Amino acid sequence: MEPQFTLKSTAFKDGGAIPAKHACDGEDVNPFLEIKNPPEGTASFAIIVDDPDATRGVAFDHWLLWNIDGNTRYLSEDSVPHGAVQGMTDFGSPKWGGPCPPPGKPHRYVFKLYALDVALPLSAGGTKQELIKLMEGHVLGIAVLTGIYERR
Repeated sequence: MEPQFTLKSTAFKDGGAIPAKHACDGEDVNPFLEIKNPPEGTASFAIIVDDPDATRGVAFDHWLLWNIDGNTRYLSEDSVPHGAVQGMTDFGSPKWGGPCPPPGKPHRYVFKLYALDVALPLSAGGTKQELIKLMEGHVLGIAVLTGIYERR
């Protein structure tokens, strides 16, 4: 049996609390991420981080990142891998935007890592819709990591 394609973080466990350091209440930097056992033939990775519990009824995009080299196994904290491209978030900028829900109920933040068989012809500032369309037919596997964040 082939080892499972996974995305992990040293900052939080799957289903665990995301530290304030990575949110709008702290330094607002992306967490360290580790990629394990990507599918054979992976040419690049793309990451979509969104909040499906957003109060507007549609997932709120916190980070779009693509053309991460297929040999990459770590994404350092507060860093974008060389050659990777960032897309436009719902904060209106092409960079990490950490958890920042309204006070009250905790929100889920879903990190979806896509293993792709190609690099994507999408420029910086591209949208989630453009990214998803270009990934069609090129996804070799998806790894998911979910964190929780609550503001009091």
